[in-house]
Amino acid sequence: MHLASPVLLAGVLAAPATAGTVSVTIPRLTVAEYHRPYVAIWIEPAGGGAARTLAVWYDIKKGGNEPGTKWLADLRAWWRKGGRSLQMPANGISGATRAPGTHSIPLPADLKPGAYTLNVEAARETGGRELVQVPLTIPTKAARATGSHELGAFVLSPR
Repeated sequence: MHLASPVLLAGVLAAPATAGTVSVTIPRLTVAEYHRPYVAIWIEPAGGGAARTLAVWYDIKKGGNEPGTKWLADLRAWWRKGGRSLQMPANGISGATRAPGTHSIPLPADLKPGAYTLNVEAARETGGRELVQVPLTIPTKAARATGSHELGAFVLSPR
């Protein structure tokens, strides 16, 4: 019997399992007063069901007496789908707003095979709001979508 190298096993065990990745692009906007957008990313079964939040980016260090969580309700679709019941900060999914550029998020490995909808919503102070929905199939198949103003390209990549 041949045993695998402990180094190889450690590499396999250390690598987090995912169902793929979603890359989200926040475009650089040329406006007089730019604020980084609050962004929520979640999935839900295509036939309806409970939403699962993958990421929430908000102003975690809002100044004064105003907590950044106060404005999470501006992510209206996410807020109604379950954001209001999520306690912030949420371990592993919440974090600070992101600068313009492309940011990758792993899809959870425990998603059951089937059809889902990936939702990405952005809201920006003195800016607009945008919700982009992309069909998602597990096992993951490559897909692309593009926002029109607050959000840029989205790329779903298989694992």
